[in-house]
Amino acid sequence: MKSFLPILSRLEAIADPRRAEGKRYEQRYILLFAILAIVTGADSYRGIHTFIRVHLKRLNKAFGLGWKKPPAHTSIRSILSGLDVADVEAAFRVHAADLNAAALPPPDGFRVLALDGKVLRGSFDAFHDGAAKQILSAFAADTTLTLAHIEIDEKSNEIPAAQRLLAELDLTDRIVTLDAMHCQKKRLQSPPPQTPTSSSS
Repeated sequence: MKSFLPILSRLEAIADPRRAEGKRYEQRYILLFAILAIVTGADSYRGIHTFIRVHLKRLNKAFGLGWKKPPAHTSIRSILSGLDVADVEAAFRVHAADLNAAALPPPDGFRVLALDGKVLRGSFDAFHDGAAKQILSAFAADTTLTLAHIEIDEKSNEIPAAQRLLAELDLTDRIVTLDAMHCQKKRLQSPPPQTPTSSSS
């Protein structure tokens, strides 16, 4: 499918964590099918495996593949859990930027970028008593695309995460909106005056 070629090219740029002899299935297709599975409601490695198994004939035909059976859920888990987070984020940022640039400008000419933090549902670690992950996302209101996101340090808050995200994004001709917590003035304190010292000869 030609419409999937751009994202497939971005997914191909993500480093493959597998050894050379363990690459029975192309990683870019596993990643794409995992995305499609998640969009349709899959929320586990077994769910992704089931999606591929159910639609295997259609996927083979659509993408010119010759898979005789879907990858095992353990293989899917090994690939997804071994990916470099920075590689994945970079690939999706480039893809989102391409889609956003191709979109028509809004009628009023204003392009709004909204930054907002959310708790990632189901990301808590009950076994290790770990808190749920918090993600700060940059959302393009005119194209309804998430252009980037960044994890908020559990020992911090949105403010430093937002400053870092803004520094990484192209804000040309954009109106940026944030929550009220970002409306703070940084108070600068002048150093206390120094008392001049006298010297005696």
